[in-house]
Amino acid sequence: MTQSSRRHFLKTSVIGSASLVSVAGVESALAQPNIPKSTLELKAQEISKNLYADDGLAIPIASKPTVSRLAKGMDRTMVLGGGGEYYIAWYCGFFHGLLEQGLDMAKLPEMVVGTSAGSYMGSSLLSGEFLRLRSEFDFFGKFPEILAKIAPVTKPNLSQMRADQLNMSAVDGSIETRRVIGHAALAADNKLNGERLEKLAALLTGDSKKDWPTSRMYTTGIDCYTGERIVVSQQAARKNNIPLAHGAAASSSLPGVVGPTLLGQRYVMDGGICSNPAHVDLVAGSKRSLIITLTDGVTGAVLTTIPHPIAKNIKDIEASGTKTMWIVAGTPKGINLLDPKQIAGALRIGYERSKAEAAKIKAFWS
Repeated sequence: MTQSSRRHFLKTSVIGSASLVSVAGVESALAQPNIPKSTLELKAQEISKNLYADDGLAIPIASKPTVSRLAKGMDRTMVLGGGGEYYIAWYCGFFHGLLEQGLDMAKLPEMVVGTSAGSYMGSSLLSGEFLRLRSEFDFFGKFPEILAKIAPVTKPNLSQMRADQLNMSAVDGSIETRRVIGHAALAADNKLNGERLEKLAALLTGDSKKDWPTSRMYTTGIDCYTGERIVVSQQAARKNNIPLAHGAAASSSLPGVVGPTLLGQRYVMDGGICSNPAHVDLVAGSKRSLIITLTDGVTGAVLTTIPHPIAKNIKDIEASGTKTMWIVAGTPKGINLLDPKQIAGALRIGYERSKAEAAKIKAFWS
């Protein structure tokens, strides 16, 4: 869906009106206001908690500075945030430029947390598929209409519009808000879904072995039914039979556009649909973390209106003892993050940015 169409939907929607309300409030208004949760709703939460307690996928988002059990004792970690096709292309240009300047980012970090576009990039780096992905995006940059046919995200139907409008009307990142958006995502008839999405994810990640080949890669997502944060590690992936491609696909399953994607027995949507969109809390406690995000959480193009206090998220992990280097990629004004026609420009911008950052990264990780 283009940004202009998003704006049109918001202008013509009661939910997307000037006085936006909490999505949790919208859910109550659509039902019966001021009525306590039903016995069955409370029972549903209990049942979910009990049945899924042992799959090892749900990790609560830290609400205050705390050391992550995943990163404790590590030296170098890296966090890669999301931002659609545009940002995958930017990453391709950026990491290609770093590689040319002697920084092999497939070898340096002990742990990589990837969300949405960052899940694809991290997966390709750590599984040895980066140069292939870089070549593919160079091709898509020259022939964007081919990617547009492989990944159709325009001309939404009503069920897609509902999920998109709810996602673009959120004013908080509470678990209740995430559940409302997730339920709409589950009910959306997306064109890029199921087997078609899995084939695209396999193409982008190079995951032909249907495995999770690296213990250093962690992808993130949001459980559509419960609203919980989902983190897929190699251990959890093998326990739940989750291929690397599926982890990346789920992390990129934008409500009303793509997916959701089945991970184990959970349908999962884009990991950016929360108030810690890069999930930097997962690397808290490591000695040094390189964090790369598309925006600063305040300015630039967005794929959800959930507030993204990235600066505070980073301060929280710094309070746990982690030294950070934060790179904000930025976007040209009026960019459509889902438009394949932006790929060529994003590749070039990312490559040029690498020249300005390489020496700083070398100093940070030396």
